[in-house]
Amino acid sequence: MRARWVAALGAAWGLVLAGAGGVAWATDPVPLGAGRVVDQVDALGGQLNAVEDRLEELFDDTGIDLYVVYVDEFTNPSDRQEWADQVALDNGLGATQYLLAVATEGRQYYISADTEGPISGDQLDAIEQSIRPQLSDGDYAAAAIAAADGFETAAGGGQPGESGGGGFLGGLLIFLVIAAAIAVVVWLVVRTRRKKQGAAGSGTAQPPVETLDTKELARRASSALVEMDDAVRTSEQELGFARAQFGDAATQEFAQALETAKANLNEAFTLKQKLDDGVEDTEEETRAWNAQILQLCGQASDELDEKAAAFDELRKLEQNAPEALARVQEARAKAAASIEASAAELARLSTTYAPEALSTVADNPEQARDRIAFADEQLAEAQTAIGAGDGGRAAVSIRAAEESVSQAVLLQEAITKVGTDLADAEKNAAALIAELEQDMATAAALPDADGRVAGVVASTRQQVDAARQGLSGNAKRPIATLQTLEAANTAIDGVVQGVRDAAAQEQRNRQMLGQLMMQAQAQVSAAEDYITARRGAVGAEARTRLAEAGASLVRAQQLQASDAAQALQFAQRADQLAGQAIRSAQNDVGAFSGGGMLGAPSAGSGGGGGGMLGAVLGGIVINSLLSGGGGRSSGGLSGGLGGMLGGGGGRGRSGGGFRPGSFGGGGTRGRRGGGRF
Repeated sequence: MRARWVAALGAAWGLVLAGAGGVAWATDPVPLGAGRVVDQVDALGGQLNAVEDRLEELFDDTGIDLYVVYVDEFTNPSDRQEWADQVALDNGLGATQYLLAVATEGRQYYISADTEGPISGDQLDAIEQSIRPQLSDGDYAAAAIAAADGFETAAGGGQPGESGGGGFLGGLLIFLVIAAAIAVVVWLVVRTRRKKQGAAGSGTAQPPVETLDTKELARRASSALVEMDDAVRTSEQELGFARAQFGDAATQEFAQALETAKANLNEAFTLKQKLDDGVEDTEEETRAWNAQILQLCGQASDELDEKAAAFDELRKLEQNAPEALARVQEARAKAAASIEASAAELARLSTTYAPEALSTVADNPEQARDRIAFADEQLAEAQTAIGAGDGGRAAVSIRAAEESVSQAVLLQEAITKVGTDLADAEKNAAALIAELEQDMATAAALPDADGRVAGVVASTRQQVDAARQGLSGNAKRPIATLQTLEAANTAIDGVVQGVRDAAAQEQRNRQMLGQLMMQAQAQVSAAEDYITARRGAVGAEARTRLAEAGASLVRAQQLQASDAAQALQFAQRADQLAGQAIRSAQNDVGAFSGGGMLGAPSAGSGGGGGGMLGAVLGGIVINSLLSGGGGRSSGGLSGGLGGMLGGGGGRGRSGGGFRPGSFGGGGTRGRRGGGRF
C-alpha cells in the first residue's frame, strides 16, 4: 500500500459521539488516515478489512485511488458536495484519487472527483446510482465494494460513452440567439419604457417585500441579480463602443454611473454568496439579505437609467445607422478573418495537451463561426432596413451584430489565453519539481525514528515521477500536474520547514504564492470569458461565484506584498470559487440546451439560425418586452427577463454535453451528484 501524508489522526472522537444516546452528531470535514477508509460510525462493523482490501486491489489494477468516509451528518459545510470536496482538498487528493462520502444518519452520499480525472461525469453518475440500493439497505460495505467495482469497470471503458453533441450544439446556437437578444434589447427596453412612462414613471408596482413569502422573495432576488448583471455587462460593452466612436469626454457621466452600479451589484453578489454558503441562515437573515439584494439591484438600475437618456442621445443608432453598419461590417471582417488562425492554434495545442486541458475552449472556433453567421444575418437585415428607411429596425440588427462579433473575438482570444496559461503552468511545474528534489534530499538526511519522513519522501518521489510523465508526450496536463505537485509540496514542507531559516521559508512562501496567484488569475479569467460569451443561459449562482472569486483575487493581490500567508488563502479561495462558477455555468448551459421554451430547434425548424432568430428576436423578445412585458418597474427589477433566460441560480445537473470542469483542465472539484438514499 502506498504511503500517504496526512494530518494528525482524528477519527476516534466520532465513534464516542456516535454512541451517545442515539443522537445524530454533526461532523465537520475529517482528516484521512493511512488507510483508505475512515469509519467514524462503525458502519462497516467487521468488514473493514474486506473493504480496504478491495480498494487496494482497485488501485493495483487501475491506478485509481478510492477513499471512503462514513460519518453521521455532514456539517460545516452541510452541503454533501461541499463537505466531500473540502475533505478531498484538505487531504490533497489528486486527479486519480476519488472520495465517496456517506452520512449514515443524514442519509446522503456523494463522490468527490477531480475534473482532470480519468472517470467521466456520466460514469460517476452511473457509479452513484449503482450503489444507492446497498446504501438504502444499510449494507455500507457492499456499497463501497460496488463503488470499487464501478470504478474498475469505468477505468476499462465499460461505462456508457459521452452523449452526442448535436442536441447540445443546437441548443447552444439558440441560447447564442438569446444572449445576443439580451444585448439588443436591454437598452432598447429601458429607453422605450422610459419614453412611455415619462419622468414620473408608471406601470404596475411590485408588491411590497413584506407581503412576499421567503421562497418568492429569494426567486425575485436571484432574477434581479441575473438581469442586473446582464445590464451591467451590456453597459460595459456599450460604453466601450461609444468611447471608441465618440471619445471619453462624451461618455464620462455614464461611466461614473456604471461604476456606482457595479459597486452595488458586487455588494449584492456578496450577500448572495452568504445565502449560498454552508452556514445555515435564520429566516430573518434570509429575508433581510434577499430584500437587500433587491434594493441594491434597484439602486444600480436607477443609477444607469438616470444617465441613460443622455447616453441614448449619444448613440442615436437610428440616425447614424449607415455609419454604424459600416463600422460593424469592418469589425466583422477582422473577426472572421482570424477564426481559421484561432482554429489552427487550437489544433496545435491539441497535439501537445490532453483534451481535458482544453475542455473550456474545445468548441470555440465553431462557436465563433456561429456568431459570425449570426452577425451576417443581422447585418443583411440592417442593410435592408436602411434601404427601407426603417432606422429603428436597422439599429436593433446592428446592435445584435455588434454583440455577436464581440463574442466571436472573445472566443478566439480565450484560446490564446489557455495556451499561455498552460505554458506558464509547465514552467512552474518544472521549477517546483526541482525544488521538491532538493526538499527530498534535505528530508532524507533528517532523523526518522518512526519512519514518517521516509514515508513522506517516498510519496513525494511517486508524485514527482508521475508529474514528469504528465509533462511529457503529446497529452500533457500541466495545470493538473502543478496542482498535484503543490499538494506534495505542502506535505513535505511539514517535514523540512523546521530546518529552514526564516528567510528561506519566507522566500518559499512567496514563490508558492506566485504560482497560486497565476493559477487563480487564469481560473477567474476563464470563468469570466465563459460566462460572458454564454450569459443568456447562465443563472445567479455562477455569477455570484465569479463575483466572489474576483473579490478574493483582488484581496490576494492587495495582501501579496504585506502578508503572504493570508494572500495565499485568498488566492486559493479565488481559484476554488472560479472553478465553481465555471461548473455552475456549464450546468446552466447544459440544462438550457435540454429543451423547453428556448431549447434546441425541432426537426422541422429548418436547421439554420435564421428562422428561429426571427421568431425569437422579432416575436418573443422585442414585441413582448417593448410592449411592457418584462421591463423594469419602480420596485426594482422584474423577474421577467431573468426568469425567462434561466436565471435564479439553477442547481440542476447538466443533462449532457460538457462535463463540468475547470479552466484549461486545471483540475477542480465540485461536480453535481450524489443524493439521498
